[in-house]
Amino acid sequence: MMATVAISSDFFKAFSRLPKTPQAKVSEFVSKFQANPDSSAINFEKIKNARDPNMRSVRIDQKYRGIVFKPKTGSVFMLLWVANHDDAYEWVRKHKCNINPDTGTIQIYAVSQQQEEENYKNEKSLEKIPGVFDDLKDKELCILGVPNEQIELVRGVHNELELDAIAEQLPTEAYEGLFYILSGSRFDEVINERQLLVENSSNQTFDVNDFEAALSRSGSQSQFVIVEDEVELQKMLNAPLQHWRVFLHTSQRRLSGGIKNGAVRVLGGAGTGKTVVAMHRAKWLAENIAVDGKKVLFTTFTANLAIDIEENLQLLCGSELMSRIVVINLDKWVQRFLRKKNYDYEISYTTEKYWQAAIDLAPVELNLPDSFYKEEWSRIIQPQSILDIEQYKRASRVGRGTRLNRLQRVKIWLVFEEYRALLTQDRIKEVDDAYRDAASLLQQDSSDLYASVVVDEAQDMGTQAFKLIRQLVTEGPNDIFIVGDGHQRIYGRNKVVLGQCGINIRGRASKLKINYRTTDEIRKWAVNLLEGHSVDDLDGDFDNQKGYKSLMHGSLPQLENFSSVNEQSDFIVRLLQKRIQEGVSLHNICIVARVNSELEIISEVLKIEGIASYQLSANKSEQQHHDCVRLATMHRVKGLEFEEMILISINNGVVPLSHVIKSSVDPVEIRQTDLEERALLYVAITRAKKRASLLSYGEVSPFLL
Repeated sequence: MMATVAISSDFFKAFSRLPKTPQAKVSEFVSKFQANPDSSAINFEKIKNARDPNMRSVRIDQKYRGIVFKPKTGSVFMLLWVANHDDAYEWVRKHKCNINPDTGTIQIYAVSQQQEEENYKNEKSLEKIPGVFDDLKDKELCILGVPNEQIELVRGVHNELELDAIAEQLPTEAYEGLFYILSGSRFDEVINERQLLVENSSNQTFDVNDFEAALSRSGSQSQFVIVEDEVELQKMLNAPLQHWRVFLHTSQRRLSGGIKNGAVRVLGGAGTGKTVVAMHRAKWLAENIAVDGKKVLFTTFTANLAIDIEENLQLLCGSELMSRIVVINLDKWVQRFLRKKNYDYEISYTTEKYWQAAIDLAPVELNLPDSFYKEEWSRIIQPQSILDIEQYKRASRVGRGTRLNRLQRVKIWLVFEEYRALLTQDRIKEVDDAYRDAASLLQQDSSDLYASVVVDEAQDMGTQAFKLIRQLVTEGPNDIFIVGDGHQRIYGRNKVVLGQCGINIRGRASKLKINYRTTDEIRKWAVNLLEGHSVDDLDGDFDNQKGYKSLMHGSLPQLENFSSVNEQSDFIVRLLQKRIQEGVSLHNICIVARVNSELEIISEVLKIEGIASYQLSANKSEQQHHDCVRLATMHRVKGLEFEEMILISINNGVVPLSHVIKSSVDPVEIRQTDLEERALLYVAITRAKKRASLLSYGEVSPFLL
């Protein structure tokens, strides 16, 4: 019987923490082990006091050991852990590996010593305090993923803090399921989300000895990978922290693969892996849908994010599959398409001089500020494709702070008519006009259609963008896949309703809730920043962050206020010097500011102090090979992640940016601008994986109070 070798995600994480020299030895061992785990050269050793009798150690060298799980039956070997001798043996004494009979998933979890478990039970039985999971039967807890021996432990949980305290003793699927219950989800909702049948609770069980079959289930595949290709194995070992390439959460795997009956929309808070899901979806589409020369279009809002995504897709897909995928931000696609069609207009992003001329025709008696006309144009006229006064009379103005009767609309229409005439005279079109014209051309000629379209950062795209996207692919199965999060809207503020753009997502709307990037302490701080602010779900309803949770824990964000910018700079220098002494690679740290002028100050200071820095630019990808601290604006870090984020100059007047807030007198616009500025800070701090600092000097930003 051919042996099956599986490697756990925990093994890669442990491997990534080893020094380079032992990493090379582990890599060599894994290659040999993967090729022939039954080789006589591999010395399996039993471990005294192991919690699981099927676990063995294997020698890497004199100091390091790998931990292998070898079931009593079958021909499966699973690499679970690697560390120095003592740490590896200590890990074995605390962990077990089993197949959950109710979910069929392979689970690795920590178990406490028997006496500690008995003491815990006795203490809880004396307290007689109802637990938060008392309404669930033992069988239901098992279906959520709780091992039988951990049921009493779970019964003793009374709140979220206590659940977090035992998180390391539970399989990941169990902790997630319990958290969803704790946050208000019903048992059947959690089970259906996992696509398990509720009927399993009374009937179906899985063979707890068949690890070969268990490895084929999606729950196990979120933790284990079977690698038969030596080249692919070396890719994994050379980049062990790129878990997103290999391991997908069950919910992510369900969304990224398989036939979809129509357009799909996926929401999710920062760090939940929306872009990862979108990239894996693009890969699946390229493998299964891109035929007869038609390609998959992967598009997003900003140029730099498209560049970053293309580089990551290259790692995920390889050159052959990438030849079937086009990655480009939507503006650039439109420009190329219209140029090919001999479009006789220039697309302009700055039309201020035309507004100045048009507003001269504004009716004085209405006493409307200049900002009103630009806002009315971008919020009402462009999204609704209003071309004449009759359409404007009937247009909905829901969400605008200034009321207008029909007579007033007639009077101010002269301004919009003049503005459009001036643009046409100079052969100028705004971006929304260009989107609309491109969509019209596609209706006339379908030769440029795609096999499928994947949209990332959908919250930053407007109505005309989605109407164009609807024209880019024929409506039907697997046509459009959309991911986004209204809490991260930092470009534009038009609330899109996908249904009104011809994109029907009914029955195909999902949400990712587990944050895999950020510690829960940083996540909570970021969520509080947006507390009480309404956020849309891209389809006419509201979104919230209920059930949004991180599985990792760490320190709270550090808040520091200084009397001057020099004091702030001195603090940053000391912090970076400390990280250097700790052996931290500077490319894992990013310094972020709201405006470039604040970055220029710290850049000069770092240069004087001899600390290498590299500023991320708008139209280039993040260059990981530069071993120096990153500098970036809050807008530029969208889509990136770093071990540590240092947010600087969070001062009153800078965050939020005063001239942006004061650009309107409309109270609705002011509230929306405030939300955008909060979203910017939310985006910036949630790029942090482990540590975050928020620094200010002088008067602190109201967002930090």
